[in-house]
Amino acid sequence: MSDIRIVSDPHASEGLKRVVIDHLDTYNVAVTGFQDYSPVNLFLRDQGDEVMGGLIAQIWGGVLYVRILWVSEALRGRGFGRRLMEAAEQRAVERGCRHVFVDTFSFQAPRFYERLGYRIYGQAENWPLGHTHHFLRKDLEGVRS
Repeated sequence: MSDIRIVSDPHASEGLKRVVIDHLDTYNVAVTGFQDYSPVNLFLRDQGDEVMGGLIAQIWGGVLYVRILWVSEALRGRGFGRRLMEAAEQRAVERGCRHVFVDTFSFQAPRFYERLGYRIYGQAENWPLGHTHHFLRKDLEGVRS
């Protein structure tokens, strides 16, 4: 094992990153027994099919984790972010999820999520420097499909 080394590759291919992800996923499934994984990818498109917003998430282990929610500046404040979240939550309920988790920065949208019923359960100060990283959750129990 003395020939093992750490190699930095800031431009690693998706296939190379997939090797690490797949090994961790295999371990997680073996330990938890949760095999059902479902990506949730929702997009806002205009008449020209241009992407004007979207939500990237995953369902695993009875939880929806929203990784990214973005709405173009031109569409903000018009309910599209809420509609994307509601669509993702609906998909989560249909798949038997009990919780949703999301994280956001103080300069992004913590109040938006709180208005949707999410509550902050943790935060990291100065991540990035001068800002706060918020971690939020919402229980889906009692939400109908």
